[in-house]
Amino acid sequence: MQTFPGFLVLKDRPVLVLGGGENAARKIRLLLKAGAAVTVAASAINEEIAGHVTAGRLRHRAAGFCPSQLDGMRLAIGAAEDEAENLALADAAKAHGVFVNVVDRADLSDFFVPAIVERGDITIGIASNGTAPLLLGRIRAQIETLLPARLGDLAALAGEFRSTVARIIREPGQRRRFWENAFDGAVAQRAMDGDVSGARSALLAQLNAPQPALSGSVALVGAGPGDPDLLTVKAQQHLSRADVVLYDDLVAPAVLDRVRRDAARIPVGKRKGRHRMGQDRINTLMAELAGQGKRVVRLKAGDPFIFGRGGEEMEYLQARGIAVQVVPGITAALGCAAAAGIPLTHRELSHGVTLVSGHLKDGEDAIRWADRARQGETVVIYMGVSRAAEIRDRLLQAGVSPALPVALIENGTRSDQRVSTGLLYALPALAARHGANETAGETDAGPVLLVIGKVAAAAQATIMPQKRSA
Repeated sequence: MQTFPGFLVLKDRPVLVLGGGENAARKIRLLLKAGAAVTVAASAINEEIAGHVTAGRLRHRAAGFCPSQLDGMRLAIGAAEDEAENLALADAAKAHGVFVNVVDRADLSDFFVPAIVERGDITIGIASNGTAPLLLGRIRAQIETLLPARLGDLAALAGEFRSTVARIIREPGQRRRFWENAFDGAVAQRAMDGDVSGARSALLAQLNAPQPALSGSVALVGAGPGDPDLLTVKAQQHLSRADVVLYDDLVAPAVLDRVRRDAARIPVGKRKGRHRMGQDRINTLMAELAGQGKRVVRLKAGDPFIFGRGGEEMEYLQARGIAVQVVPGITAALGCAAAAGIPLTHRELSHGVTLVSGHLKDGEDAIRWADRARQGETVVIYMGVSRAAEIRDRLLQAGVSPALPVALIENGTRSDQRVSTGLLYALPALAARHGANETAGETDAGPVLLVIGKVAAAAQATIMPQKRSA
């Protein structure tokens, strides 16, 4: 995010618009709708702007720009046809400490006018830092089709009752649940149907009824391999309603951006050699927060039940009578392999796939699946890049061909995905390209997945393999 989003209160505030053509007229329409006290500086103005002047809705200075016109102004917009005038306005506005927007000149602007969707008191602004106005128009059109026409009536009703609800329901979490029930139930439905009186009655009935006690819960949510567009609909719903989110280090920042803005976020990340919080403490914390009536999301990379200790956490919570829900996610093996162009099974190359952790609990040997690799199945190893040499040696000892294809996928499905391919004998060298540090027992890279099997040859490498020395 390169700009800070916000909505300006401009009612009765002085704003200068430089220019008298169509670009100026478009900005003036919005400013007048916001109640701004608009002054137009232009030697000539079009019919629309002239109509506003005649009606007394704005002032007109029939002159080109001069810096004194900015005296007392809160905001300025440059929409003159003469580019030199717009440049002079931008320079003078900065000297006066006045925020300025110059039409089609992002480099001269302090703020941007977004594409707007309105439903009564609800205003949605869509901006692109001044880079793609036509795209914004298309996005606005899509949002227009999603929002009911009478959504503004519901917003107005909520505004009418806001202070009353706050006075009666003092606990913030309980008050939030009240409004969620109103927006999800009969109140919203009647407002959308145009029955504002019925919606008001339903809201009063809900307010006068005994308010249910807050009941906490925990959702074990799979964040997928990294691309936020791979989140399930149910995962997105939980993220948008969570009171608290406990997340691992491997959860992609772009996924965390989908969390409700005012939800508490607690990093509890565990990576090899870097444990921020032990599993016992994570379990206790989830139970404590749910006991306070909070909706807790335990956000895990991939799928909670694939090497994510989701089963352990579910058992712990259920044993204490805490409501727990599991929301599956796309596990790394599926998402990353697909992003790299690797079919995990293939009728001619692999009749099965085995998923295994590179470091199982209590040091359990993770190479029991060597026979499957030797028999032609695909083996996918999670969290194994720092043990690349050991994995290679164990497989070779089990009789796996040193020429078996392998692929390493780092940050799979993300914009910074890196893929390297090669043969089994060179696995440690490939791992080193992804930051693996055998001595330290960890890696400085992003999450890396190892794919071993004939299908790995189909990977679309982004890190070019080195030639084997003679």
